[in-house]
Amino acid sequence: MREAGSESQAARGKVAGSQGRTKRPIRSRSLPQPVRSELAGDVGATKAPRMELRMGEAVRAYERDRYREAAQVLRPLAEAAPGAPAVRELYGLTLYRLGRWNDAIRELEAFRSISGSFDQHPTLADCYRAKRRWGKVEALWEELREASPSAELVAEGRIVAAGARADKGDITSAIDLLERAAKETHRPKDHHVRSWYDLADLYERAGQIPRARELFRRVVDVDPELSDAVERLSGLN
Repeated sequence: MREAGSESQAARGKVAGSQGRTKRPIRSRSLPQPVRSELAGDVGATKAPRMELRMGEAVRAYERDRYREAAQVLRPLAEAAPGAPAVRELYGLTLYRLGRWNDAIRELEAFRSISGSFDQHPTLADCYRAKRRWGKVEALWEELREASPSAELVAEGRIVAAGARADKGDITSAIDLLERAAKETHRPKDHHVRSWYDLADLYERAGQIPRARELFRRVVDVDPELSDAVERLSGLN
């Protein structure tokens, strides 16, 4: 089960302050004003400072890959501030990292409903993919494709949708979906390279070895550290 690659507000720096390795407590000023306003609006000005501090602690735990710790902090925050998008998003992503698909779906669906954002569509779709709920995966992909919020986000959604199609045995459809966006570019970004890798994997599974070899070579030329691309290419030569 691969991760969708779409990250939280914390990982994008919208919830700042957990990048350093200091052992001092995260201060509430580490959170950006929009997130602080969300918390204050949900729990009131009196409780907000404590909530901000706990949110900062959760961000730090998440960014240090301490997902169980982050979940322990975020659960009461989500209960106390159910209308705060940043809390529901980060809790959902934490549960996703822990493989708790149903719980992650609950939180990410809440985030989507509250915020109207498409940011976690790929991750939410990956949760539904893990539950083999193919219709949900396709519906989220169509929403994301039509909205086209960013090239990177659409690419992540496409990768998840193609993976779901392959999971249910429709390799041809999965290849067709990724082929539409896997053209070579002179300045490839991370989502380009990931699309090439996934398409190469599908080509190999479909027995289209020359095409798989071409794509794996393209991946290795740009990012030889990506997964097992070097080994996969070597195995096809």
